[in-house]
This record gives sequence, structure tokens and C-alpha cells, in this order.
Amino acid sequence: MKAMFGDHAVLTLFRQKSGFEFEPGVKVANQYFKRVVRNLEFDVAELAIMTFLLAKAHGKPLRLLPAVLTARFQHPYLVTAQAVKPKDLEGKRVGSRSYSVTTASWVRGILADDYGVDLSRIQWVTFEEPHVAEFRDPPNVERAPAGKDMNAMLLSGELAAGIVGAIPPASGPLKPVIENPEAAGQAWKKKHGAIQINHMVALKNTVSRAQAQEIYALLQESRQAAGNPEMNPFGIEENRRNLEAAIDCIHRQGMIPRRYTVEELFE
Repeated sequence: MKAMFGDHAVLTLFRQKSGFEFEPGVKVANQYFKRVVRNLEFDVAELAIMTFLLAKAHGKPLRLLPAVLTARFQHPYLVTAQAVKPKDLEGKRVGSRSYSVTTASWVRGILADDYGVDLSRIQWVTFEEPHVAEFRDPPNVERAPAGKDMNAMLLSGELAAGIVGAIPPASGPLKPVIENPEAAGQAWKKKHGAIQINHMVALKNTVSRAQAQEIYALLQESRQAAGNPEMNPFGIEENRRNLEAAIDCIHRQGMIPRRYTVEELFE
């Protein structure tokens, strides 16, 4: 079997014992997500939850294993070089690597649900095409000119804010738009009873049920060897509320046609 995963401590034993043909040189898994959902190159792969849900909406033959590889609260990843608050972003231009990526989807949900931001009044500026080729960006999305850099556009004032993949240094010019983002993340967790999933494990539908059970058992063993990290929950019931929150987030943004049940993700 061919597999693709980034570097995660929770997968150390899994890599040693699985016997899979791993895609070499993978450090950041999101660079390979197009190959996961477009070319179906991998039997088992790390995949962002929103990319998976969009792939499902467009009929890709993939299913989930209930194994979270990364999760984080996305509040610190909306940054600005200006003095703007969430509501101030209406009527402004906001950058994002791609409209449909998971961090951007979570951030838009946060802005709409917790800060009353009208997402349709923001002009979104993207730098990459969607992972899922069939997905179409909404009308208020534009592609940045070739060669443009989001950080440079933030510093020059071309963008009022941007959704970034890594938190900028506290001493630098870019600051979070959401005040006290760590506390805001914990408040979101308390309000929703969930964490914000980033990446899970996806299988091609050609992987048998018996093979899937073997893969999941080895993933569990590897997680236990890593000390069962809190932000890497395994199990359907352990992730039911987390997955419901993700489904609701992009359904409310009109990105998938209906709210899938949690069970449908594993069929």
C-alpha cells in the first residue's frame, strides 16, 4: 500500500511497523493534498478535514478513519499589520492561501458565528487553487497576481488581514486580529464542546474493511506509544462532536450541499 503522512510524533511507531510504501520527503502534508483527492495516488493518507468533506461532496472514493493527526484553535492565524478588529474586515480585502483550506474555513466560521462578520462583504484574495478541482470559489474571491506574496501585501496595506499557516513572531509587525486569541480559542471550545480538527487519516475505498481495521489498530498503538496526546483524539464517539462542528462550519458557508452524518464519513 502507498501512504502519505507528514512528520508527527503520534505516527512514529506506525511508520516503523506498518510496512507501507511511504511517500518520501514529506514534511508538510498539505503540499500533497491535491494528489490525495485529485489523482487518488495514496491508499492511506493524511488529509485536512475540510478538504475531505469537499472531496466527499464531489464524489471522491475516500473515507475517513477516526484518527486526528493535528488539531488547533485557529484564532491566532488571522493576522494584520493594521489596527483592525474582526467587524472592521467587512468591505476590506483579506488574504488566504486558498479559500477552501481548513484553517481559512474555520477562521471564516469564527468570524461569522462569534463576531457577527458578514463574510459576503469581504473580498477574499487567494494565492492557490483549491485542493478539490471541482470546488468553485464564491464570487467575492479573487486570485492574487502571480508572484505576489501575502506577507508583503499585508505589510504594504494591500490586504487588511490574512489567514496564515503559522503564527508570526510576537515581536514582528503582524498581530492577531482577534484579541487574546488563546483565551478566545478556549471560549470557543467551551461554547461548542469541540476542538477544531485540522488533519485526519483518509483511505481509498479500495482498502478493505479488514485492512482498515488493521491500519486503525496500528495507529492506535502508535498514539499510545506517544502518550495519547489530548489534541489527537481517536475514535468515532471521541470525535463525534468535533466532526459535527466541522461539518456545520462549512455547510453554513455553503461549501457542501448538506450536513453529513458522522457515520457517513466512515462508510
